[in-house]
Amino acid sequence: MGFEQATIKVEKEKEYEELKSFISQVFSAGRNEKFLKRVNREGVRVRDWDSVLSKRILEHVAGGKVSAARELYEALPVSDQAQIREFYLSQVEEVDAKLRTRFQKLFRYY
Repeated sequence: MGFEQATIKVEKEKEYEELKSFISQVFSAGRNEKFLKRVNREGVRVRDWDSVLSKRILEHVAGGKVSAARELYEALPVSDQAQIREFYLSQVEEVDAKLRTRFQKLFRYY
C-alpha cells in the first residue's frame, strides 16, 4: 500500500496552482539537472524547502518566469503551504535515479 495524500481543500487556488505549476516546470526533464546544480552551488539540501525559497533557486532555474515564488508561498494559508511543501517533496523524490546518484550529497538526510 503506497502513500496516499489527504484531500484538503485549497483556499487560495490561483496562487496555489501558480506555484504548483512553477515547481512542476523546475522538475521537468529539461530543467531538473539545472535545478540540482543551482541547489548544489547555493550549498543547500534539496529537501530544505525554506532555503530553496529564500535563495530564490526556483526563480533562477525557471528564468524569472514567476516573479517571486516565496511571495506566492507566503500569501498562502498554512494548510495550502503544507500541501505545496508536500508537492515539492514528492517532486524531489521523483528525480531520476541517475541524477540522484550524481547529486547524492544533496539528497542525504544528514
